[in-house]
Amino acid sequence: MAAPTAPPLISPPPLASASPVDVEAIDRLAAQRQALVEQIARVIVGQHEVIDNVLLTIFCGGHGLVVGVPGLAKTLLIRSLGRALNLTFSRIQFTPDLMPSDITGTDILQEDPNNGQRRLEFLPGPIFANLVLADEINRTPPKTQAAMLQTMQEREVTVGNRTYPLRPPFHVFATQNPIEMEGTYVLPEAQADRFMFQINTGYPTNAEEELVVRNTTGTESPELQPVLDGAQIIEIQKLVRALPISDEVLRYAVRLVASTRPEDPLASDYVKEYVRWGASPRASQYLALGAKARAATSGNLCADYEGVRSVARQVLRHRILLNFNARAQKITVNDIIEKLLADVQPGR
Repeated sequence: MAAPTAPPLISPPPLASASPVDVEAIDRLAAQRQALVEQIARVIVGQHEVIDNVLLTIFCGGHGLVVGVPGLAKTLLIRSLGRALNLTFSRIQFTPDLMPSDITGTDILQEDPNNGQRRLEFLPGPIFANLVLADEINRTPPKTQAAMLQTMQEREVTVGNRTYPLRPPFHVFATQNPIEMEGTYVLPEAQADRFMFQINTGYPTNAEEELVVRNTTGTESPELQPVLDGAQIIEIQKLVRALPISDEVLRYAVRLVASTRPEDPLASDYVKEYVRWGASPRASQYLALGAKARAATSGNLCADYEGVRSVARQVLRHRILLNFNARAQKITVNDIIEKLLADVQPGR
């Protein structure tokens, strides 16, 4: 019998009338976050904004797309996160010949040693882990990438006529190389939309790079200590969702996303001129949820405008598609987002 359908990834965010927030839990979360940062900093030098966004993604129960050139410790960061969170970790190397069954698992024919009868037995794939690293996700064809759609949205896997639930917490972090085009495929819009954040990584400073070289060319290998476990992460995710958000802040998040759509009455002339497709309603949901997580980790008891603005770039940068006119004039998605944040102000 098929497993019951999992609840949607994002439910409507609560308003100010939500039940009272556990103040002690909010205080604990700030301390837990700091302990996580300290553990990850034992192996990752710098990248403070990247670590912050990765942790926000976990606390929201979402998935992250980590974009950066090779050698910036993207894989090491996610692996270290799994150790600090005491989660089961799985790494899938996406290649052109990767098949969907290599991700989800497959039914194999087994013979019962007692009676000699043959039966199909499901062999789970690497997607059955708490924390899944989809390394270089754009190196595999769209058919194989599509195997991730159900897992990321419904938190379940269907093989044949059976559906298997994925054990929570479940998070996918995919890496993507922005400079290497040969042998890569464009990430389908439907798949990109399932990532809560696009987290961009940059080069370290000279001082940070000196420390990286010193730490990685010696004999010491730091051991990470678990800070949280799966049950505690689930409780944090519930806490984040329980945080109230006012009608005004929620309305601002929706208005900001609607302004990215050329056909929307709120869209400005530059959006109509340069944008082909704007962000989906998932972007509004993630703005609200990200603002709640930002408030919770900062010790605040409700989401605010600044929380929405602080996650807007990460939420929108992979959801806005530019047209030919923008490419011809070298207008970037970042240009559009900065213009939106300047023009669409809270309370207007």
